[in-house]
Amino acid sequence: MPYIAVTALSHAGLVREHNEDSLVVGPWTLCATVTESPQTLLFPLGRPLVVAVADGLGGQPAGEVASAIVVRRLASAGPELDGAESLGEAVEGCNHAVYTAAAGRPELTTMGTTVAGLLLLEESALSFNVGDSKVYRMAEDGLRQVSVDDSPPPAPGRRTTSAVTQTLGGSRLPSTVTPHVEAFPLSPGERCLVCSDGLTDPLPDEEIEELLRAHDDDGKAAFELWKAAIETGGPDNITLALVRVGA
Repeated sequence: MPYIAVTALSHAGLVREHNEDSLVVGPWTLCATVTESPQTLLFPLGRPLVVAVADGLGGQPAGEVASAIVVRRLASAGPELDGAESLGEAVEGCNHAVYTAAAGRPELTTMGTTVAGLLLLEESALSFNVGDSKVYRMAEDGLRQVSVDDSPPPAPGRRTTSAVTQTLGGSRLPSTVTPHVEAFPLSPGERCLVCSDGLTDPLPDEEIEELLRAHDDDGKAAFELWKAAIETGGPDNITLALVRVGA
């Protein structure tokens, strides 16, 4: 039977005091905590499956609360999602939920999070994101980012920026979001990466691609990606999920 294998981990890194990232894989969520090693889950191909990372906004209160709200709502909504329209509505629902949770609670005011992920259907996948967490496809011709960063161009001489132009929550007054959504066909052997910027800020795409090519075993690949980010200093929370379609 065709299946989807998802190998994931989440870690605080070496600088942050705690982990504000959260992760959803189908009905399973991991909220603001740490995995000791990559975990792999298997699902039958054909039922809607959401795999996503939410990265709580640093420098603002309760990022871990915002990210947990988002992944728990996606876990609940996932089985009913069937395309771009329902997916967009689910993401906007997450945005509304973050603002609603912060209303009247000064300690949560301006909390927010990014989100990036995949909705996996029987014959296709939809990539979605708000913010600067990322989704990649690993193809024959190389690694390709399919998410769209909500961030301004980096300063001259720099590869990345910490600024974001669109988030779920994140401001005092509620506002709507426009998630980026891209559909693509699924085929046996399809391999995708969903991750927070704690992985991609320290590691350029070329290094991520090199590690994925070197390690076909997803558990080993996830570990080596995390290890490479840690060896650069682990400046931020690191959360990643490797998704593979198996026959």
